[in-house]
Amino acid sequence: MSTLCLYAECQPFTNTHIAVSSLHSIYVEQCGNPDGVPVIFLHGGPGSGCNPGQRRFFDPKHYHIILFDQRGCGRSQPPGETTNNTTADLVADIETIRQHLNIQRWHVFGGSWGSTLALAYANSHNEHVLSLTLRGIFLSRQHEIDWFLGQVSLFFPEAWQTLLAPVPTNHRENVLGYYATQVFDEDTAVSIPAAIRWNAFESSIMSLVPKADSAEINGNVELARARVQIHYIQHLCFVDGAQMLQAAAQQLHSIPTTIVQGRYDMVCPPQTAWELSQALPQANLIMVPDAGHSAMEPGTCQALLHATEQYKQLSPQ
Repeated sequence: MSTLCLYAECQPFTNTHIAVSSLHSIYVEQCGNPDGVPVIFLHGGPGSGCNPGQRRFFDPKHYHIILFDQRGCGRSQPPGETTNNTTADLVADIETIRQHLNIQRWHVFGGSWGSTLALAYANSHNEHVLSLTLRGIFLSRQHEIDWFLGQVSLFFPEAWQTLLAPVPTNHRENVLGYYATQVFDEDTAVSIPAAIRWNAFESSIMSLVPKADSAEINGNVELARARVQIHYIQHLCFVDGAQMLQAAAQQLHSIPTTIVQGRYDMVCPPQTAWELSQALPQANLIMVPDAGHSAMEPGTCQALLHATEQYKQLSPQ
């Protein structure tokens, strides 16, 4: 397999906010070729928002690249808002974007929580999906949450202990509940430090070889992200993962699908990706032998780029 490079940085040719309810307005940007084949990028988290590097998985000469910040995330307004913020709402928002842009069919690309959302969307609107590129599969089943919020300590005891450090002994059986109380506290002197600590835990287990995070910390951004993520996790992300697998087998069997999974993914372990590949026999499962969860690890990045190159052959007609 030839080595591919991320595409050069590109700037949006337009961006806007779309009001999707009386409360929420979502940020949407378009990059690449306005007349190209459309692809929508679904970010992870929940709560993360998009960043410029995510545009670089797609050939800007071929693709009409669409990214948006989900409700409460990134540049969407209001930040950190969890009212009227469910997976069903986000699926409806994706349809709103598609109709707003007058797109009939598009490629759908999502990683981690973005893979969950991509499957939820495709299961409901498969007639509009040209292909699926999915990374780090997550179906928000209870055993997946239990891994992330406890069992992963078998591999990352230091990171787990850092998350646990401020939690009183009598709350350690419900770390999620403790952090929810802290992060939703109206006093930002309480909520922002808790949010930073919560987000740092996931960041510290993202890659096979951890990298120092040099990004400047913005307390308000950290708070919005943590509030949205905790809100979703408390509700198993408003999906039934077992039903999603069954629906995928029934609804998505004819859609070209690539599943990219890090063998040593400690956020979303490989079993879920393997189960999805069993439900979708047409899917190409790429198990990257030397990668964790991050999309930017070399093997994972290469697999994603090869998928977007391969799918250039598909016509939206």
